[in-house]
Amino acid sequence: MKITINRDNFSSGLQQVLNLVPTKPQMPILGNVLIVTEEDGIALTTTNLDLGIRCRIKAEVSEPGQITLPVRRLANIVRELPHSEVSFETDDDHQAKLRSGGSSFKVMGIGEEEFPALSTLESEQTVVLPQLDLADMLRSVSYAQSADESRFILNGVYFKLADQKLTVVATDGRRLAVHSKEIEQGGEKEGSFILPAKTVAELLRQLNRDDNITITFTERQAAFEIGVGKESGGLLGNVYMVSKIVEGSYPNYQQVIPKETHQRIKLERELLLQCIHRAALVTSEKSNTVKMEISPNHLEISARSAEFGEAHESIAIQYDGPKIAAAFNPVFLMDPLKALPQDDVFFEIKDDLSPGVFKTLDDFLCVVMPLRLN
Repeated sequence: MKITINRDNFSSGLQQVLNLVPTKPQMPILGNVLIVTEEDGIALTTTNLDLGIRCRIKAEVSEPGQITLPVRRLANIVRELPHSEVSFETDDDHQAKLRSGGSSFKVMGIGEEEFPALSTLESEQTVVLPQLDLADMLRSVSYAQSADESRFILNGVYFKLADQKLTVVATDGRRLAVHSKEIEQGGEKEGSFILPAKTVAELLRQLNRDDNITITFTERQAAFEIGVGKESGGLLGNVYMVSKIVEGSYPNYQQVIPKETHQRIKLERELLLQCIHRAALVTSEKSNTVKMEISPNHLEISARSAEFGEAHESIAIQYDGPKIAAAFNPVFLMDPLKALPQDDVFFEIKDDLSPGVFKTLDDFLCVVMPLRLN
């Protein structure tokens, strides 16, 4: 292999793929990036066996070839090279030589034949939507994923495709977040899958361009073709990710959503978030509760603990219903408020012992289970 490549483009491409590589991989080859020449550039691929990612970078190819090299070490070297033009070539001993200005490096690699291949999925279960829309959807629910490994079914985000609508769901048993969106392009077949939390995090890191994403899934894997829009950082084509999915049946989340919530209050999202945050400053591990007391034209948020004292926050609201007082974990209230982009949210509740429900006008809701009032 022999290529000439722009340093910044090379560095940008390596940054695209190194995030999922563990610091202590279970096999040496999993700490490496597979570099393969193509007609107008190179393809960079990494995998941890559960998740793989590939991107293509513009380069001048003099001799075709492929090699795997330690991705973190290579990324550090490329970033520090003194000149923008980098000469990169390999020999038969799996060794790469990099030259830039007066600097030169030799980096030992591993044979490309040991590198696990990334799957290419073929399925009728496909959905296409703007990637920024999917990013908003995932941000609005991902905080509700369970971190309890004994409940592995809940350790991820549930994707459901039905009736030209994509729905994403996350729950840890104490709160439930659901966001749906109508889609113009989708497969004729309905389907669903559970995407692991680590894949959700990497997907959110990648979804930052004004272009589409194509999602394809089977019973065992899900693949994501992420458009790069106008050429950026030397990227060519799409960024491709393929991930294992969580095997099993997701619980019937519809049963958790209250069928009726008698009282509905429109609230300024940022103001509510600030008030809950301030009230939570006096909570403790033993008393991690904030109280929401709704009365005509008034919402009071309060908290108290024996260790730190009391806090009271007042908000003027439009409300003429009965008095309701309910207690919640403040983190569970703040998480959806932090994740949503809307200026206004709606808070719904039936009575003192019922779950609280946050809603927006674009098919989002978050159910938060109440706590016992002291």
